[in-house]
Amino acid sequence: MSSREISDAKNGITSRREYGFRDPVVRNVVDKFVGRSDVGFAKYGSTLDDERRLKMKGLQKYLNDVQEELMDAVLYIQAARDELQDLNEEALIDRFRDCEEAI
Repeated sequence: MSSREISDAKNGITSRREYGFRDPVVRNVVDKFVGRSDVGFAKYGSTLDDERRLKMKGLQKYLNDVQEELMDAVLYIQAARDELQDLNEEALIDRFRDCEEAI
């Protein structure tokens, strides 16, 4: 079991809940979600729930945000692919040099 602190900073409420994780990958993702939520709250002073309930942001803005995030994700995927290609090419060059030195 892992303890996760659940806080509602606006209302000064902090409580602890226990979550069991079979999979450390899931635990790591949950930790990242909590951390991202903390960063967002520190930056904007509100939660996504506040935005929704208080009508601070409408459906069109949410859809626009999703679209922008997905476009960014595609760019990150391409950059990662380019990096992987560079690493593969470097590994091939290193292997070729090693073979030449062995001759």
